[in-house]
Amino acid sequence: MSTNLPNNMDAFWMPFTANRQFKQAPRLIKAAKGIYYTDIDNKQIIDGTSGLWCCNVGHGRKQITEAITNQLNQLDFAPSHQMSHPLAFELSSKLVNVAPKSMDHVFYSNSGSESVETALKIALAYHKSKGDGSRTRLIGRERGYHGVNFGGISVGGMVANRKQFGTLLSGVDHIRHTHLPEKNAFTNGQPEYGDYLADDLERLVALHDASTIAAVIIEPMAGSTGVLLPPKGYLQRLRKICDAHGILLIFDEVITGFGRLGSSFAAEHFNVIPDLIVTAKGLTNGIIPMGAVFVTGEIYNSFMDNAPENTIEFFHGYTYSANPVACAAALATLNIYKDEGLLTRASELEKYWGDAIHQLKDCPNVIDIRNMGLVGAIELQPIDGLPTKRAYNALVKAFEMGLLIRTTGDVIALSPPLIITKNQINDIFTILRQILINLD
Repeated sequence: MSTNLPNNMDAFWMPFTANRQFKQAPRLIKAAKGIYYTDIDNKQIIDGTSGLWCCNVGHGRKQITEAITNQLNQLDFAPSHQMSHPLAFELSSKLVNVAPKSMDHVFYSNSGSESVETALKIALAYHKSKGDGSRTRLIGRERGYHGVNFGGISVGGMVANRKQFGTLLSGVDHIRHTHLPEKNAFTNGQPEYGDYLADDLERLVALHDASTIAAVIIEPMAGSTGVLLPPKGYLQRLRKICDAHGILLIFDEVITGFGRLGSSFAAEHFNVIPDLIVTAKGLTNGIIPMGAVFVTGEIYNSFMDNAPENTIEFFHGYTYSANPVACAAALATLNIYKDEGLLTRASELEKYWGDAIHQLKDCPNVIDIRNMGLVGAIELQPIDGLPTKRAYNALVKAFEMGLLIRTTGDVIALSPPLIITKNQINDIFTILRQILINLD
C-alpha cells in the first residue's frame, strides 16, 4: 500500500464504490495531462475511460483552464431565474449549431441525472400544454441507465440501481433490451440481428393504450450497462412506432454525445432524430458539472404558444442552470472539438480500434466483444458463484499496470479520450492482453 495516503479516509462516503474494500487498498490520482493520469506514487496511468465517459478532449487543456479562470475573475455566478448573462445565450446558439437538425432549443441542468429528470418533465408538460394530459406514462428499457434521481432510476432498467429504493415512480414500464449474445457475439460494429426488438413497444401500446403514453427514453447505445449496441434498423423502427402513436422519443446521449461514436451525436450517427436529446459529460469535458436537454422547435413553441402572457411557461429549473463558469468551460470545449476535428475523430479511428479490441477474442474467459466508434466492451465469463469478481480483479490489476478501465458486472468497458493515438491504442490492448491471459 502507498505511503502517500491521506491521514484519514473515513469521512468520505464514496459513490458507487465498495467503500470498505477500497479503503483497504486505495487507488488515488493526483494529476492528469493528455490521456494520462498520475497516481499518488507518481505512476502514469492511461485513461482508458475518459475519466467517467466525460473527458473527451483529454486532461489539462489550457484553453479550458484559461476560460474558467477568466470567467471567475469577471463573473462567478449569475441567476438564470428571471435574468441571465450573455454566455448562456452564446453557448446555446453554438450548441444548436452542432446538434442534429431541428434541435433548436436548450434547457440547462447540472448533470446527466438532472437532464433526464428535465427531459421527462418536459415530455409530460408538453402533452399537457397541448390539452393531451392523459399521456402520463413513461417507457424506459431494460438494462437502461438514466442517472440516479428517482425519475431516472424509474425509467432505467439496471436492477442494482433500483432495488434499494422502493416502488419508485408509478406509471412506468419497460421495453426489452437489445442484447442478443447468441446471435451477435463478437460483432465488430453495429449488430445485424435484432431490429424486431423495437416492436416490443407495440406490446406496451396494446397493454396501456397509446393515449396514456407520453414518452419513450432510451440510450441509442447503452453504455453503463456494458456497451449494448442497437441492431441495424432498430432505432429507425422505434422512431416509426413512436410517430405512429404520438409518443415522444427521448435519446439519452450523456455518453454518446459530443463525438463518442464518430458524429456530434448518436442521433446523427444513426440518422434517427428524436424529439429530445439528453446530454452532459462531454459538454464541458467533465471539468465543471453541466447538463443540457435539446428540444425541437415544435416542443418549445407549444409551451410558448399555449401559456398565458407573463407566466412561466415551464415551471422547472436549477440554481446552477447555465452557470457562467460552466458556460465558459463548455464554450472552450466546443472550440477544441471544432479546432481539432474531434467530433468526427472516432470515425477515423474506429476500424483500428475495432480490429485492436477484437484481437483479444482468443484470451481466456472472453465470451463477447462489442465496439463502435471509440467505445468498446469485453465481456468475461463470470466466476461460478462470484459474479462481477473476475472483472473487478481485472480493474485492480489494470490500475497496477498503468491502465484505467471501467467495469460493470463482468464487462470491461473502454472509452478513451478522443485525442488518443494509434500507438496509445496499442498500449491499452497490450496491457489488457497481459491481464486477461493471467486473470483467474
